[in-house]
Amino acid sequence: MSFIRTLRGDIRPEDLGFTYSHEHIVCRPAYWVEKEADDLLLDDKEKSKLDVADFKQHGGKSIVDATAVDYGRDVQAVKEISEELDIHIVGTAGFNKSFLWDAGISERLKPMIGDYRTYSEWIDATSINSLTDFVIREVEDGLEGTPYKAGQVKFGTGYNRITPLEEKTLRAVARAHLETKAPLHSHTEAGTMGLEQIELLQSEGIDLSHMSFGHMDRNPDPYYHEQIASTGAYLSFDGVAKIKYAPESTRIHCILELVKKGYEDQILVSGDTARKSYYKHYDYGLGLEYIIAKWVPRFIDDANRQGFDGRALINKFFVENPARCFTFNK
Repeated sequence: MSFIRTLRGDIRPEDLGFTYSHEHIVCRPAYWVEKEADDLLLDDKEKSKLDVADFKQHGGKSIVDATAVDYGRDVQAVKEISEELDIHIVGTAGFNKSFLWDAGISERLKPMIGDYRTYSEWIDATSINSLTDFVIREVEDGLEGTPYKAGQVKFGTGYNRITPLEEKTLRAVARAHLETKAPLHSHTEAGTMGLEQIELLQSEGIDLSHMSFGHMDRNPDPYYHEQIASTGAYLSFDGVAKIKYAPESTRIHCILELVKKGYEDQILVSGDTARKSYYKHYDYGLGLEYIIAKWVPRFIDDANRQGFDGRALINKFFVENPARCFTFNK
């Protein structure tokens, strides 16, 4: 039995349609709240909804919301956006990365995990098996006590290092994947430590064809990308529009290098749009419409000029590949 799990229930893979594979829609990360970093707080459901509506207006069907428990997700608000706009949204169980974990834990979470002050304290004090059980419950019962179930499980590591607590959450999430068959996703800080994550995942017996690695375009190294792709994993180029990290020509070059090597079935594309200043309806940014309305035509033209079938590749990156990547196979 194959299905994709959304906040509104399970759907057939062929019903997913044009998909952004890594976004954030409504979230108030405790770490950034405590730092008073307002730009990193997507805290207005109605403004977020307007950007999602723009995406839908241009033909978008589905969004994977990669907001984990330690990044201040608002499950109810995102579910309401999904319902009100009739768009599929995939939720995320698991964890992000260690530098976020010194933030205070919300009161709503404490009944489910105990009276810990910070995420670091909770993760440090809890066994891998108990963390695994927490992730499994979020996939099979619902996120943070809601009835809305996660459609992928996630872990993350920091820049050029994996801390002991990050390894602990990686192993817990890997084991939750083995139990639930939920697709796996990782945060790689600036695109680093993907190969080291792979070593740990392989020690847990993970089939990497169920795995997607985030932020690959933050490390625009075609040799490195090929090493990851050769394992069968998906590579997420999810920094589109963030020219401060690299021009689109660099991102497109890396994608097409993978296509030349035969890995076009393992590429995902998205924007990781996680700041008010990236959103159109918060702070006049390019918004969720940018990729589907502006980047896609540019990619098609660029790829066609280089001898590729740009439109066919777009269909792979946004329709066919997500439909496979985010599928539970039970």
